[in-house]
Amino acid sequence: MKEVFGVAPNGSAIDLYTLANPAGMRVQITNYGGIVTSLLVPDRNGRPGDVVLGFDRIDGYLKKHPYFGAICGRYANRIAGGRFTLAGAEYALARNDGRNHLHGGVLGFDKMVWKAAELAPIGGAALRLAYSSPAGDEGYPGNLDVVVTYTLTDSNELRIDYLATTDAETVLNLSHHGYFNLADGGGSEVLGHEVMIEAARFLPVDAALIPTGELCDVRGTPMDFTRAAAIGARIDAAHEQLVHGRGYDHTWVVNGAPGQLRLAARVHEPTSGRVMEVLTTEPGVQFYTGNFLDGTLTGKAGAVYRRRYGLCLECQHFPDSPNQPQFPSTVLKPGQGYTQTTVYRFSVA
Repeated sequence: MKEVFGVAPNGSAIDLYTLANPAGMRVQITNYGGIVTSLLVPDRNGRPGDVVLGFDRIDGYLKKHPYFGAICGRYANRIAGGRFTLAGAEYALARNDGRNHLHGGVLGFDKMVWKAAELAPIGGAALRLAYSSPAGDEGYPGNLDVVVTYTLTDSNELRIDYLATTDAETVLNLSHHGYFNLADGGGSEVLGHEVMIEAARFLPVDAALIPTGELCDVRGTPMDFTRAAAIGARIDAAHEQLVHGRGYDHTWVVNGAPGQLRLAARVHEPTSGRVMEVLTTEPGVQFYTGNFLDGTLTGKAGAVYRRRYGLCLECQHFPDSPNQPQFPSTVLKPGQGYTQTTVYRFSVA
């Protein structure tokens, strides 16, 4: 179902699309930034509740906000110094996070109006979004064509499939930046959520949240989520990495082979019984605990989003990969196709 949602700064029409399944799930997505504006998921008693942070009206998304529910690109996460070298040429990007580049720059994919088409695959409902990014867009080389398909399956999965091609060598790292709160959609802290991350290693960062280049063992540190633990159990431990991130804001190296769809994380919220499993083909998952939410944003139904009222599990390549050749490559060449899949699977316990 499609409805009018607003008008973009450039005058383009912004629409809101609703996908629903017979199991009681419903997702709303706008073609502005590919943003998931709401996601209704039943609790253990069958009562549906919104589990993502965001705004009731388009006005909130047109103002500055922390990428609620958006598609981030061309490069999700950070690139140090807003610069990288590719095929002997240096490229300068916007420095929109201190001296670093973040989530595609000042006008990243989260602020674009995408071309949308509703689909009806077997066993679900889907929305296909397409956007063409011209060469030089935010400083990146190559004309880039991107297609992102959101599918709500009858088995309570929100599946995100990404495709991209380029006509010149470039770098690319796409991700979905949903903020989740399985208890009440952002009305309280997420510290009681129990998290398991399928990762034996994580990427330590410096004070500017740029990876140091190491892949460190999680054992014996507050970064160990190989067994489920409440977020609040160790988030304020006296550990350098938690000081840098003001909590968790790091990439974990997902176990298994990149390119294969595999479990990356599992979240259980005890009061509602909701469970969210995250599966991905990507090498990493960024676990972020809303440390920079500060109560200045009022969201849906008047909710005030305070520190640690939402969590993110952003499946992606590693931050700053274009400057760290030991990391998995994010280079995309003509004739190649960029593909990745992320699945958010919901159930109750």
